[in-house]
Formats: sequence, C-alpha cells, structure tokens
Amino acid sequence: MVTNTRTPIRLSDAAVIPLRTLDPAEPLDDLEWLDEVVGEARVVAIGESAHYNAETYLLRHRLLRYLVERHGFDAYAMETGFTEGGLTDSRVRGGDERPGHVLAEGITSLMGLWTQMRAQVQWIRDHNRVAARPVGFHGVDLGGGNVSLLPGLDAVTAYLAQADPEFTIDPGVREAAVAFAAPSAFSAPAAFAAYAGLAPSARDALTAGLAELAARMAGRRLDYVARTSVEAYERALRSLHLVTVLDTVVRAIARGDQQTAMSNRDAGIADTVEWVLGRHDRIVLAAHNGHIQRWPGTLPGMPPMTPAGLHLADRLGEDYVVIGTTTGTGRTLNDNPEQFYAGTLFTDLGAPRPGSLDALMADAHDGPFAADLRRLSPADTAAFQAVAEQRMGTFYCDINPLDAYDAIVHLPRVTAAEPDDDALAASPREVQEPFARWERR
Repeated sequence: MVTNTRTPIRLSDAAVIPLRTLDPAEPLDDLEWLDEVVGEARVVAIGESAHYNAETYLLRHRLLRYLVERHGFDAYAMETGFTEGGLTDSRVRGGDERPGHVLAEGITSLMGLWTQMRAQVQWIRDHNRVAARPVGFHGVDLGGGNVSLLPGLDAVTAYLAQADPEFTIDPGVREAAVAFAAPSAFSAPAAFAAYAGLAPSARDALTAGLAELAARMAGRRLDYVARTSVEAYERALRSLHLVTVLDTVVRAIARGDQQTAMSNRDAGIADTVEWVLGRHDRIVLAAHNGHIQRWPGTLPGMPPMTPAGLHLADRLGEDYVVIGTTTGTGRTLNDNPEQFYAGTLFTDLGAPRPGSLDALMADAHDGPFAADLRRLSPADTAAFQAVAEQRMGTFYCDINPLDAYDAIVHLPRVTAAEPDDDALAASPREVQEPFARWERR
C-alpha cells in the first residue's frame, strides 16, 4: 500500500460543486451537475465508503429521485441478495407485503434495517402509484448474506415444482446447504465454521449436485418455459447461477483464498447487473465503492482482485458511470468482527490521513459537495493524480481516482443510520439482540 506524505494539494473552488442538502424531499436544482456526468449512460453506480451510514442512504435516495424524475431511470439495483430482492420489488410495485418483513427479508446483509432505507423503498412505491413507467427494485448480490445457499436453492426448488413436478432435487444437496445455513449476517462466522467442518466428500457432492442441477435447467429450457414463462424461468436460472457462484465463494474462503472468493462474487454481481439491464432501460446501482470502482479492489492482506465495476466498464464502456464517495469524520461500520458481532456496530471515524483522497476532498469544502472528475482544470487534475489511496471505512486501499470514478461526492460527517423498529421486529433474534445492546449504549 502506498502512503502519500507529500505536502497536501488543495482543490480549487472551481472543482467544488456544493450540495445544498441531503434531504431527499427537498428541491433538486443543486443536482443539475449530474446531467453532464450521467449523459446517456445506462448504468450509474453510486458508491459508499462503508455500509449503514445515514448520509449515504440519504444521498442515494436523493440521487435516485433526480435520475428517475429528470432522466427516466427505471430500476434501482442494490448490493443485496438477488433472490430476496424479488420481495422488495413486489412491494414497490404495489404488493401488500408488510413493510417490516420486506426490510428484514427482502433486503439482505442488514442493509434494510434502517429508517432511511424504509423511506427510499416507500418513495419508489409512492412514485410507482402514479408513474407511467414504474421503477423496479433488484438485488444484484449472491444472497443468503453471502454465505447461505438456502434462499436461492429454495427459490429454484419452488420453481421446479411447477416446471418439472416429477423431478426431485437430490435431498443431499439441501441437507448439505442446511448444515451451514445462516439466518443473518450475525451467524456468518458460525456458518463458515460449519462448512469447514463438512467432510471434503460432502462439499464435493454439494458442488457436483449444483452443477447437475444447473445443467438440467439449461437443457430443459424450452420445456420449462412452455410450462411456466420466460421471466419465471430466467429468474430461477439466475438464482441458481448465483447459488453455484456462492458455493465457489464458500469453498474458496474455506481454503483461505479470499481473492478468489471476492473475484467470483463480483463477477456474479456484474452478471446480475447485466441481467437487470436486459429488462430496464437505465439503472441506478447502489453498492460499496470497492464493488463499483473501475480499479482493482483490495482488502487488508489480500492481493488485488477484479471488482464488478471493472467488469461493467469492460462490457458497457461509456454506458457505465461511477460516482464514488469519500468521508470526513463521524461514525462508521465497526470492522472489528468480535466487537461488531457483540453489538458494537459502529466505531469512531477520525479525520482522513493526509495525502489520501478523503483528505483532499475534506480540505476543499466544509459541507457536502461533488467533484466532476471529467471537467477539471489542469491544476485540479494534477491534485487528483497525486492521490494514491482512499479510505474505506477505517482502512486505506490503493486507488487512482481519475480511473476509478467519474465523479465523487464528499460527505464531511457521517453518522449511524437509524434502526427501523418494524424491520427489527421481523428479524431473527440473533439480529435483535446485538441491535438492542447497541441502542442501549
């Protein structure tokens, strides 16, 4: 990792596009800079430095509203499970599912358990009530909290009950999946440990069983479509594909190969974004900076990997636009696993390290603001070229901002999002208890 210790370079005032507010309900005239950034792109990705910050949820909600109302975007794709996302899509299209249940089960990895996310889902639903062109909701991640195969596998099983009622999936496949199922992100460590405890023959049998199931689905496409529909078949096939990817991810983690795990996951995310793009004209994609950036991704102690953003840039070219985020101070997701799982969900976020991208942005302006990296002066371009690292949560990773992003939004102070009582009430006890401990602090 490169540490920049040179004298800090400041951005000029011309590079700073102040944002008047993050309130999604306020007038949108301060976002007109997006018109040039977005252009005719079909996928606009909006990043975050860490999950569960209130300001990030508000920013995405506000930018989504602008892109829907001013540019006709018709899908919101999010770093959450693909299979589970169907529940949220039904809700925003007028379904009568209970909001708390949707937030707890239709948005994975604890992403839905916050009032700010509830407000965004409700806005899409309200918009769709009167819109000639509804906005769809899609998860693009592997599902099951990126450890459990059951949500996707059960969806495929339910589909096959209609498409191929005489066929029965090998019971051993589901038995193996049950052995390391995870009701939530809080049981992920136990799930990985349970998988590690499976005999190698059981792991191999699971992988082989999933491969046979995928081959059967592909080989009987015309029969299955005739009995159901093209959309039902394609959705089930995508769920199964992500189950098989997740199986490779869990296998890689079990042998200590984090690079392969992350690479396979991000390729799956990119594939699913393309799947969504086949059904919509223009997509807003919400995911961590590390997934959407056009730059190799790193985690502490891990060699660089290819994130979804590089895949999408390769496939879509100028149709893919990336808006990254940086942060100043406040509170951020606690990356200490023991503390997080014990209920200390957030930790203090100090001022960014001098020479980092976050420090360059923080020194430029006191409030939230954007910088359009494609329309900088030579001096401001040089300032960004001098940057070699960015903060993600509390750790720093290598970055070339001019390659990675088209624009950056700086959030000078970030705070914990507000837990949603209904969503928590609909969540497993293993989620409720650490949240209760955190709220008592």
